[in-house]
Amino acid sequence: MSGQLIPSQILEDQPTPVPAPAEAPVFGLHRGGKMEVRATVPLRDRADLSLAYTPGVAEVCTAIAERPELAMDYTWKSNTVAVVTDGTAVLGLGAIGPLAALPVMEGKAVLFKQFGGVDAVPLCLDCTDVDELVETVVRLAPGFGGINLEDISAPRCFEVERRLQERLDIPVFHDDQHGTAIVLLAALRNAAVVVGRELADLRAVISGAGAAGVAIAKILLDAGIGDLTVVDSRGIVSADRADLADPTRHPVKTELAAITNRAGLTGGLAEAMRGADVFVGVSSGSVPEEVVATMAPNAIIAAMANPTPEIHPDVAREYAAVVATGRSDFPNQINNVLAFPGVFAGALSVRASRITEGMKLAAAEALAAVVAGELAADKVIPSPFDERVAPAVTAAVADAARRDGVARL
Repeated sequence: MSGQLIPSQILEDQPTPVPAPAEAPVFGLHRGGKMEVRATVPLRDRADLSLAYTPGVAEVCTAIAERPELAMDYTWKSNTVAVVTDGTAVLGLGAIGPLAALPVMEGKAVLFKQFGGVDAVPLCLDCTDVDELVETVVRLAPGFGGINLEDISAPRCFEVERRLQERLDIPVFHDDQHGTAIVLLAALRNAAVVVGRELADLRAVISGAGAAGVAIAKILLDAGIGDLTVVDSRGIVSADRADLADPTRHPVKTELAAITNRAGLTGGLAEAMRGADVFVGVSSGSVPEEVVATMAPNAIIAAMANPTPEIHPDVAREYAAVVATGRSDFPNQINNVLAFPGVFAGALSVRASRITEGMKLAAAEALAAVVAGELAADKVIPSPFDERVAPAVTAAVADAARRDGVARL
């Protein structure tokens, strides 16, 4: 036994354990996930169980088999949305994949419930092919009353949304596009009032022709903006650009070129911004201060890149009368949570078959109206915690669905 360590010696020779580092608050909040599933009916005894599950549930199943529309009355379908991503364009992080996207989708689901009373389920799909994405969502759709597409990269996101809406009879809404566009339009409507202008008098420049940029361009045109120029990494989107001559290569940008830039501007961002009344930033670039200085007097700047805006708010305030960002630490945050909970709550409340352009415009108008009597340069959009927001947007969207003929209630 000589030369062998007895147990007490082994313990004494072990290194002192190093305490685990303190968990950062953000990780502590996310530990175990941010949501759970809870029953909405009692399960106290055999009688409850026989109604909630077998044998009673069979009666409900049989009724739905005979009349499928009853699923909206007797299941969660009427108030539940699938939050779907493929993880290819998550926040400003890029293509980090479906697993890494799950915390964002959980967060989205929590926001749906908190701000709109809508139940939502995160679905992170391990496929990026458009055909596979569409087929997967179509096969999952029977269990949901709506589909919220999230963080799917452009230009694929346009085709995914279009094809899903063609095949499904429930609302399909790509929030990166339309949520951003709705909130931006609401803010711009109020900003125009602050500077004493009408939308029809304004010339706007959008930096970025991805999902948000395209949707913003379309909703501003529908709302009656005076003129609009879109700029991407290759310059002003215009019909004379060689790369846009073939509509099959870049169909979305080719369409934009046909409906924007009535002034016939050429060149890049500097040329587009000279004399412009409005700058909308939905890109990852930055704008030199000397270019910002060329904008028209009493300009409106909404630089929404996160975490670093294309134009820092401190610089923007030197040249603009109204400044908005995508950040929560500055006034006038363009935050999608102001739109999507109410949009879906309104659509679901009337069992809309789709979300129309009229419903999006109505959402923007209702959102702008919430603070219409409180307008100031630093308050052209409500706070996400303003309890008036979701009811106003919900009611406006439901009314618009009825006007547009897509409501089933």
